[in-house]
Amino acid sequence: MIEATARVLARDGATGASVRPIAVEAGVSPGLINHYFAGIDALIAATYSAVGEQVSNALAAAVAAAGNDPRARLTAYVTASFAPPIADRALLATWIAFWSLTGKPQIAERHDAIYARYREDLEALLADCGIAPADRRLTAIAITALVDGLWLELCLSPDSFTADEARGLAERQLESYFVRSANSDR
Repeated sequence: MIEATARVLARDGATGASVRPIAVEAGVSPGLINHYFAGIDALIAATYSAVGEQVSNALAAAVAAAGNDPRARLTAYVTASFAPPIADRALLATWIAFWSLTGKPQIAERHDAIYARYREDLEALLADCGIAPADRRLTAIAITALVDGLWLELCLSPDSFTADEARGLAERQLESYFVRSANSDR
């Protein structure tokens, strides 16, 4: 049902995501959805969690593949968003649907939890790179905004710039944090 919900959100957006089309997509009765979930918001919130976990797993795999160098691990975490499975138009459509529903408490709660985890992971990676504790939170917020913006543009207009260019932009920005951190240590 969660996979069906993600497909409906990607295809039809937030306005098309109701119990009936999701049940059809999943090949189940609407009553079965209502049996397992306390309404459409609960199903969408569970789907947001599942999709967020898929993204988190892809990021963790990128970090694991980067080896032990702290900067390489941070760069891998940040730039993994510019390659499949994260840089994907279907994921973009689903994510935009999630964003558009954050006015609903259950979905807003999931959104906040997913983004908090992302920023916590970033803060831990920044700590490993020697970024000062006082700078980590805002640096993680800035990196999150950078990644969201580049990812959004890359998915919306893949002909305007490449994934390699997105990675290069992100890497330059990350480098500026290291330079600032080194200068503040003097």
